[in-house]
Amino acid sequence: MKTIIIALQLFCSATVFAQTANWNDSPANWNNSISNWDNSSANWSNSPSNWDNSASNWNATNGVYDNRGNRIGYETQAPSGVTNIYDNNGNRIGYSPSKR
Repeated sequence: MKTIIIALQLFCSATVFAQTANWNDSPANWNNSISNWDNSSANWSNSPSNWDNSASNWNATNGVYDNRGNRIGYETQAPSGVTNIYDNNGNRIGYSPSKR
């Protein structure tokens, strides 16, 4: 009986951990959501009109490039720690969830 209880506890804790990891990565999580102002390209920090994000700014350090060296967009970091990836027109094309 004791073995069954221990096995059940291990299974439940592993399940909770897996769900938590999936939730942290999920686009349904508010921190990752495009509906969150911090992730919107309408926010000046993320806007392609912001010189720091501009493809015309040769000194920009946040460019995203394809495997041929062509700039395909830029990335910004939200206060929550999420890294947002936008194409050069400001369309959000991906994100990397916060590791917090």
